[in-house]
Amino acid sequence: MGAESTCTARFKGKTASGKARLETDVLQFRGGDLRLSIPFDQMSRITARGGTLSVTFQDGTASFDLGTAAPKWVDKIRHPPSRLQKLGAKPEWRVSAIGVDDEAFLAELEHVVASLSIGRVARNSDAIFFGVTNAGELARLEKLKASLKPNGALWIIRPKGRPEISERATMAAGRAAGLVDVKVVAFSETHTAEKFVIPIVRRLGE
Repeated sequence: MGAESTCTARFKGKTASGKARLETDVLQFRGGDLRLSIPFDQMSRITARGGTLSVTFQDGTASFDLGTAAPKWVDKIRHPPSRLQKLGAKPEWRVSAIGVDDEAFLAELEHVVASLSIGRVARNSDAIFFGVTNAGELARLEKLKASLKPNGALWIIRPKGRPEISERATMAAGRAAGLVDVKVVAFSETHTAEKFVIPIVRRLGE
């Protein structure tokens, strides 16, 4: 989502000025000695009145002075984008999925995109979803990049919190393959997806 606002927040008698941010499935606030991270699925009540967003969850009620943006944040929280929307999937896409064992995701993709190749990389793919479990598998990025359209996206899907495939290793491998990272989304409760693209200055030569 990426919505962000500098605002005043109140929670359990504390008031602080700081930055509130809506991520894919969590509302975060950082300011002074007040830090909050409230998952959407733990919110029992969400309201917007007089420019104030109020969120009730298991630890209490937090309020955020967002002004005219408050109703929009309520709508974003109540209607979060689907996984395919977060990944930017389009009906005309040619897609390749390599090492992805999430059957539900593959079924979602198959119903939305024009073409899906599972287990084999299709030439001129609009998107390649590459599932990895260890850093050694990242050596394939250079070859996978060659099958991307110049404006295509290579999504690396990796387990969260696993030392054998860290964010640092993923970013380093992407750079080594001549790619730049532009987006991170929560793919599932257990996995993260990181989007890499070919830099614009290099696309004419691809």
